[in-house]
Amino acid sequence: QVQLVESGGGLVQAGGSLRLSCVASGSIFRISTMGWYRQAPGKQRELVASITNGGGTNYVDSVQGRFTISRNNAKNTVWLQMSSLKPEDTAVYYCTADVLQTSMARSQYWGQGTQATVSS
Repeated sequence: QVQLVESGGGLVQAGGSLRLSCVASGSIFRISTMGWYRQAPGKQRELVASITNGGGTNYVDSVQGRFTISRNNAKNTVWLQMSSLKPEDTAVYYCTADVLQTSMARSQYWGQGTQATVSS
């Protein structure tokens, strides 16, 4: 089994920054893509950013230039540095990982979510 644990959410004023962290643990052989989704009240969950194990990144247009995703493959950890935050960035942020387990089974796993709130 695999677990993803997020941390780093909180309350910040508009223009401020937050750094989210996510650590994957368990029966991991290799993790390919890791990413961050978010879900605001009354809205669908959306992909914010993703990163391959080779370091290739992808961002939703609304965060381009403000958010940076990074990872440490050896530590099975992914971060999301969020800067110049706006009230519309307020959401629950979820970490996800595409995991190949030691059993050779492959599944996508999700963290429990961490709340980020940006006040105006």
